[in-house]
Amino acid sequence: MFTQALPIFKSKLGITSTVRDEYLLAILQGIEEELTSIQGIALDETNTAHLMFVVDYAEYRYNNRDNPTLPRHLQWRLHNLMLKGGGASV
Repeated sequence: MFTQALPIFKSKLGITSTVRDEYLLAILQGIEEELTSIQGIALDETNTAHLMFVVDYAEYRYNNRDNPTLPRHLQWRLHNLMLKGGGASV
């Protein structure tokens, strides 16, 4: 799990308390599982681009629970991650 993701995610949302941490962590974990298990992306905790994609995707999921349409900038970044294999060495 991206240990740095939660504080950045909370900062983007303007949340300073720990009251919603469990819910926010569930969103982050769900995204990481989806990206690795379903999309086949090898996420790297040391890769800032991967970290920021997970945070931006989590922010979208948090703010758009009823809107299933992924914004174009996230689609583009997701496709690039899939094409590169998620940064895995080959």
